[in-house]
Amino acid sequence: MNTLFDKIWDKHVVQQVEDGPVQVYIDRLYCHEVTTPQAFDGMRARGIKCLRPEKIFCMPDHNTPTHDQDKPIADPISRQQVDTLAANAAEFGLTHFGMLDPRNGIIHVVGPERGLSLPGMTIVCGDSHTSTHGAMGAVAFGIGTSEVEMVLASQCILQQKPKSMRISVEGKLGKGVTAKDVALYIMSKMSTSGATGYFVEYAGSAVRSLSMEGRLTLCNLSIEMGARGGFIAPDEVTFEYLKGREHAPKGEAWDKAVAEWKTLKSGDDAVFDREIHFDAADIEPMVTYGTNPGMGMGISSRIPAVEDIPAASRESFTRALDYMQFAPGDSLQGKKVDYVFCGSCTNGRIEDFRAFASIAAGRKKADWVTAWLVPGSWMVKKQIEDEGLDKVLAAAGFEIRQPGCSACLAMNDDKIPAGKLAVSTSNRNFQGRQGPGSRTVLASPLMAAAAAVTGYITDPRTLL
Repeated sequence: MNTLFDKIWDKHVVQQVEDGPVQVYIDRLYCHEVTTPQAFDGMRARGIKCLRPEKIFCMPDHNTPTHDQDKPIADPISRQQVDTLAANAAEFGLTHFGMLDPRNGIIHVVGPERGLSLPGMTIVCGDSHTSTHGAMGAVAFGIGTSEVEMVLASQCILQQKPKSMRISVEGKLGKGVTAKDVALYIMSKMSTSGATGYFVEYAGSAVRSLSMEGRLTLCNLSIEMGARGGFIAPDEVTFEYLKGREHAPKGEAWDKAVAEWKTLKSGDDAVFDREIHFDAADIEPMVTYGTNPGMGMGISSRIPAVEDIPAASRESFTRALDYMQFAPGDSLQGKKVDYVFCGSCTNGRIEDFRAFASIAAGRKKADWVTAWLVPGSWMVKKQIEDEGLDKVLAAAGFEIRQPGCSACLAMNDDKIPAGKLAVSTSNRNFQGRQGPGSRTVLASPLMAAAAAVTGYITDPRTLL
């Protein structure tokens, strides 16, 4: 019996090139400002138009400032990239959600919340974290700029079919354990290359218990363990989330769509190339201590000793700890924090700000901590205000900024200064990722909030 990945993939195969790749039809292409200029230039040079412009949605997110968006962008490179995307979208007749458009935000937050990403779709974007959309029950993956051009021109892409992997997490998640912790735990066990060459289906009772926001977080981080993408079979949680959203089917079309979506699951006898099982009871709130997302541990653990690391990895392990100014055997609890960032395509949704506010409520931000709370979209910002979370956070000394990728990556004004330690809800802790010389500990919004109010890395369970 076929896996769900096989079902979606096979339905989208246009042709198999003999001794070569597969031509796959793409249902949705998302374009942001960083990876598209050369693709549009290529289209222009060849004098061709987009084959299916109605399937393509554009929005800036990486370079957008998170304050004063009504003023021209100060950085000339950022401004040029944002302006170029707007011009290209207009020239090629594509839908464009520009800055200050109420539909704008981080592309991987906007797609699901607007009902543009739907079960059974194939979805691509020139961005590695496109795997986020897999939470809707779609096959979604990042592509390169030349492939963006391929999809603009033909609405198809040439790909080798990846292998299939199922990761099952069974049991009940403990107090203070979020989807972010599940993802960091899986990476800590599998490393950043453990799923290379595979498309991952997440399954098991712990995964099914996650909200849609939690599922988006889990699928978002698939790429960080080397996977081509990750997805979760759609169920009642998916349908409930999508119902009534702007681009989701309506009326009779909705009923028909749901009936079809209910068939999107792997058969009981489906055979995967690899199966991995984890127990939810083994997962506690997680932190990273190194310079890749796989260098993670439970908050009550200590950094491993050098001799406990495989010989081939010891040099990079030592180098990472030197950069982070940590030592083998250290606990991260009690380490002084300079910056806290809550946001990104990993944790920039309403549930993440509810979690942050649950710890901030009735407390005060530590004086020396700079905190950036950045919603993933204008819709999320409105939800924060509608629920009064902005007032709860303001009383604790926090302000909500305007939407964008912000401090996830050093492409806009929100950069962590050299040497400073940030607890971040984003997806990557590479050297310099959040600013040259910056040091990043990846964690959940609960952990970030705990660090922001105490000023030190703190087990959030002690504050819940």
